[in-house]
Amino acid sequence: MSDLLPHQYWQTLEPRGTPTGVPEGGHRDGFPALLPDGRVLRLPIRVLPGDGTRAVASLIVNQASFAVEDALADGMAELARGFDPAVIVGVPTLGLPLAAGVARRLGHGRMVALGTSRKFWYRDDLSVPLASITTPGSAKRLYLDPRMLPVLEGRRVVVVDDVVSSGSSMEAVLTLLGAAGLAPLAVVAAMLQTRRWVDRLAGVFPEPAARILGVMATPFLVRGRDGGWRPEA
Repeated sequence: MSDLLPHQYWQTLEPRGTPTGVPEGGHRDGFPALLPDGRVLRLPIRVLPGDGTRAVASLIVNQASFAVEDALADGMAELARGFDPAVIVGVPTLGLPLAAGVARRLGHGRMVALGTSRKFWYRDDLSVPLASITTPGSAKRLYLDPRMLPVLEGRRVVVVDDVVSSGSSMEAVLTLLGAAGLAPLAVVAAMLQTRRWVDRLAGVFPEPAARILGVMATPFLVRGRDGGWRPEA
């Protein structure tokens, strides 16, 4: 078991050179996710529903320290910079602070936020159902404010989110933007959680493995007979 309490995760970055391999006995004190600059963010291991033998590393950005949020936004801005975007589109809810941070680092004066709260001037044709692996059973819709279309049309767009996991939420985002006639150049996330999203998003986003990028990548984890967690083979 980890010595960290739930509220103590995501508060500090461990220095370069921190071991990230699987220790003897498997991971027990969280999963060490490697950042591009060599520092490590230790993430809690969340057991998935079922028989208790599979898990994922979890990231909840709005519980992170500002130092961790800044480090993630720094890395995401560098990834986005390679696509020379003119506009950053942020995904609610936890992608929005990161999108603002990325846009600021790129020298933009604003970003465009998608929303899940319907304003009276919104249009039904600029909305799609939204599902999330972390909020099963919720009945939400994702909206693009029609007043933002002039900001987006004909511009180089990159989408920013906190985590891409099953791909269900990002599929909704890309479907919504496509309905508005927008074709994002890339998706940048703080974390790519497993690789479940690749096949799902291929139908709405060509070459997803090359154009959906993350600062961190984490695998499925399986519990060994010793109780430790190891990346799924």
